[in-house]
Amino acid sequence: MRNLNQDTITQAVIARFANTPDPRLKEIMTSLVQHLHAFAREVRLTEEEWSQGIGFLTATGQKCDDKRQEFILLSDTLGLSMLTVAMNNDKPQGCTEATVFGPFHVAGAPHYEHGDDVANGAKGEPCLVHGRVLGLDGRPVAGATIEVWQADADGHYDVQYQGLEQHRARGVLESGADGGFHFRTIVAEAYPIPTDGPVGEMLRATARHPWRPAHLHFMIKAAGYETLVTHVFRDGGPYLDSDAVFGVRQSLVADWKPLADGSYSLDFDFVLAPEKN
Repeated sequence: MRNLNQDTITQAVIARFANTPDPRLKEIMTSLVQHLHAFAREVRLTEEEWSQGIGFLTATGQKCDDKRQEFILLSDTLGLSMLTVAMNNDKPQGCTEATVFGPFHVAGAPHYEHGDDVANGAKGEPCLVHGRVLGLDGRPVAGATIEVWQADADGHYDVQYQGLEQHRARGVLESGADGGFHFRTIVAEAYPIPTDGPVGEMLRATARHPWRPAHLHFMIKAAGYETLVTHVFRDGGPYLDSDAVFGVRQSLVADWKPLADGSYSLDFDFVLAPEKN
């Protein structure tokens, strides 16, 4: 087709996907084209702005490596990550709510026994974490794989440090026969997401702050249950109502209780949703 104009090009592009073998891919690409073209028309996108957008996405990709995922950070700060989580985690009443995965999970974290110190030298006040993994019926889930990770008191994850030879403030445990687990770590503190890349430029340009409320990441897997990706947020801290990545859920806010020896304790149980047939 020749002589396309701004009124006819959208349908011409959509027609090129007519023979897509995968119906779901066809649906996604058709809708993507429709919405992208509608966006360009709505804001009357200039060629200079289009070029700047391409540059921004290029720089976002260039900022990614095996320790940092700038595209996840971008998705998080645009609320797309949490929207996707909300749409795809409509769990039965009583199950622990899911929230964003975040850009700093890494595979191959060290395994620990109950009571071990997963902080492994990370800076922060000591904290003892207790909890159980349960099914919706209240029965304990034994042998669940529990991955936990967090930032240190300076607001950095271990993978953000150059030359660090061992993982810190992250680890993998298994729930016991009673569904229980406990480990030592450090107190969660509020911290800013990285702002040294394109996402940081976007936040500054739009007068947004980069801060996340204090939290501890969990990913829990068990046979017969849906995988749970969530946080536990520290009650009473700042940014619970203005999380830079929109991830706070009231049901995930808990109290870090001070102990007589100057340390803290956190008790939190997780309820898994049964796997869908």
